[in-house]
Amino acid sequence: MKEAVYIGPVPSAGPDLQDLLVQVARGDQDAFAQVYDTVCGPVLGLIRTVLRDPAQSEEVAQEVLVEVWRTAPRYQPSRGSAMNWVLTLAHHRAVDRVRSVEASAAREHRAALLDRTPAYDEVTEQVETRLEREQVRRCLRTLSELQRESVTLAYYRGLTYSEVAELLGAPLGTIKTRLRDGLIRMRDCLGVNA
Repeated sequence: MKEAVYIGPVPSAGPDLQDLLVQVARGDQDAFAQVYDTVCGPVLGLIRTVLRDPAQSEEVAQEVLVEVWRTAPRYQPSRGSAMNWVLTLAHHRAVDRVRSVEASAAREHRAALLDRTPAYDEVTEQVETRLEREQVRRCLRTLSELQRESVTLAYYRGLTYSEVAELLGAPLGTIKTRLRDGLIRMRDCLGVNA
């Protein structure tokens, strides 16, 4: 008969992991210290393969070992070995951390996109502005030549009534009347309620 060969430390003759978990379930801190020494390396190794971040791996390993202490009474030997139970807890916790990090990154990405999204639709704004300009031009074409000249000089070139009167060589009162009549026709044409 062949003798078992062990690579690494020779297993101790003390209680096995399953017996230790039963003792941990009763609150035995010394048994937990032995469980910790037995499983901390494999737990950290498994978590590191999932997370790949040493700092997060250590944090999750600590959470897993605290969970082993708290949930030791739930261990059922009929469902698998103690080491598999602990490593399953570690794997679940590591996957949960990956999902949490990914969800957080996705939320931050969506928030960043919302910050960059303009408060209004630029295309719609440009189209509406262009349509308004075209409507104003169409309404300007309905004015008489004298009204159109007066409105254009006063409102598009920014001249005062006196400057418009001087430029067109007309009395100030006539210019004011042309502007008033022209603006009334523009208002009616644009459908603006007074």
